[in-house]
Amino acid sequence: MSVNASATVEPMSSGADPIPAPVDASQMGPADGDGAAPWWRRGLVYQIYIRSFADANGDGTGDINGLRSKLPYLRDLGVDALWINPWYKSPLADGGYDVADYRAIEGRYGDLADAEALITEAHDHGIRVIADVVPNHSSVEHTWFTEAVDSPKGSPARARYHILDGRGPAAACPPPTGRACSAGQPGTGSPTASGTSTCSPPSSPT
Repeated sequence: MSVNASATVEPMSSGADPIPAPVDASQMGPADGDGAAPWWRRGLVYQIYIRSFADANGDGTGDINGLRSKLPYLRDLGVDALWINPWYKSPLADGGYDVADYRAIEGRYGDLADAEALITEAHDHGIRVIADVVPNHSSVEHTWFTEAVDSPKGSPARARYHILDGRGPAAACPPPTGRACSAGQPGTGSPTASGTSTCSPPSSPT
């Protein structure tokens, strides 16, 4: 994905060449010290889904060391920054967006030492690294969620998530949540008597 800071391209009319439209400088954000647009306005940002990008150990799953091996190639392409999709510890039921531990790297991708080496080597090649952050939901395996479903109503732990009472005898059935926005699946019951209401796949409660 490239970000073009100098011009936008209007749709072509029949038989006409695309005409760059002027950029409104007021929408460009603060300039760098030399007066140019900030790097993220003019740079080329390359999105990386580690799981399918490059496999260094031959196990069939992409990993951080595979990405490290491709840094010279990405540099030669003119890449200014890598946007890395979630690489945190996860059961990978939602492509890594179901984060189980925000402070750990998913073991199938590598570990924190590999991540630190990647960042250092990317900087050596003049490439910035942007890590995708997922603050609005977690995996059902996250300690906050397991704590939430085991805690009483009104507790600070339970307040971290949107939890509705289940229906039917002993509140054993999922609450009437409609359909999940991301996966098109109905809400599911939680491990306790209360069901979870979510706008995400059941593996990633909000």
